[in-house]
Amino acid sequence: MSIHRLVAALAAGVLSASVAHAQWSVTFLNPDGASSSVASGVWGTQQVGSARFGTSTSRAAIWSGTAASWADLTPADASQARANATNGVQQVGQVGFDGVLRAALWSGTAASWVDLNPAGSTRSEALAISGSQQVGNARIDGVTRASLWSGTAASWVDLSPAGATVSNALAISGSQQAGSASIGGVSRAGLWSGTAASWVDLHPSGALQSGARAIDGAQQAGFAVFDGLPRASLWTGTAVSWVDLNPAGAERSEVLGAFAGQQVGYANFSLGRRAALWSGTAGSYFDLAGLLPSGWGESVATGIWSDGMTTSITGWGVDPISGEQHALLWTYVIPSPGAAALLGMAGLLAARRRR
Repeated sequence: MSIHRLVAALAAGVLSASVAHAQWSVTFLNPDGASSSVASGVWGTQQVGSARFGTSTSRAAIWSGTAASWADLTPADASQARANATNGVQQVGQVGFDGVLRAALWSGTAASWVDLNPAGSTRSEALAISGSQQVGNARIDGVTRASLWSGTAASWVDLSPAGATVSNALAISGSQQAGSASIGGVSRAGLWSGTAASWVDLHPSGALQSGARAIDGAQQAGFAVFDGLPRASLWTGTAVSWVDLNPAGAERSEVLGAFAGQQVGYANFSLGRRAALWSGTAGSYFDLAGLLPSGWGESVATGIWSDGMTTSITGWGVDPISGEQHALLWTYVIPSPGAAALLGMAGLLAARRRR
């Protein structure tokens, strides 16, 4: 297409984008034949999660941007599986074998599955990955323990801090891990640097409970409960650094993913949960649910990744026809300078035609 034809097409509305703001699009990832699905994490062009077909148990899922790209990571003979996170090369999650749910690591195929379940564990799950390390939890001697791996079951490290009756690591970035530990009967958000002894308590003053669900660089994010309701929360390494992200009018909220100074999760208003995006303050709240077609029900954003030009956000929404959860991918693209110039010309042409 020539430049003149492209400008004409843009002006006629065949193509559209915003010059002042990045362009949003929503991709529906629910695989053909799946009754329900969830996208749990994203890195680059890769998304992971789970899908269910009919009345079957969940199948670990991997996508590359479209519903048709879906591939099944569930190992042969596994009773169930789900993928929770990806670093673009490897994926982590959980696989059910012989009645035991086991932490899992993949490298893009079902056959690449690696069993991370540590010795003596009756149940485990890997929830996040960064570089060559994975985090999650393992149940040993009847206690659920925050866990760190480096690619094998034998590499397992117990992160459970002293005095904790339950702990869970839900996020990892570089050499630090984030999650929660129940100490003195209170679930408390926390931060580790690779050992149980490195635990830092992030629990805000006055909170009934708290938990860290995401980490990126110096920021940790999750929730803190005040007056019986969770509020989306942000920290920078200490309890006193706590920032309340709960947007005005929201009954409750929570952060589930973070990347490059942005956070995603949900905010609950009168009609239920709505997928949400923040940039470090309550006032920066952006309603991702508003980008879905009319009639869609509750929605939640679970993961975020960006290269500075394109931002990808995974999650799920309730399909208005089936009433089931369907995996979603929100994409935010900043037009290149050349494209922005063409779009500006298109806008001028369209304005002239309206005169």
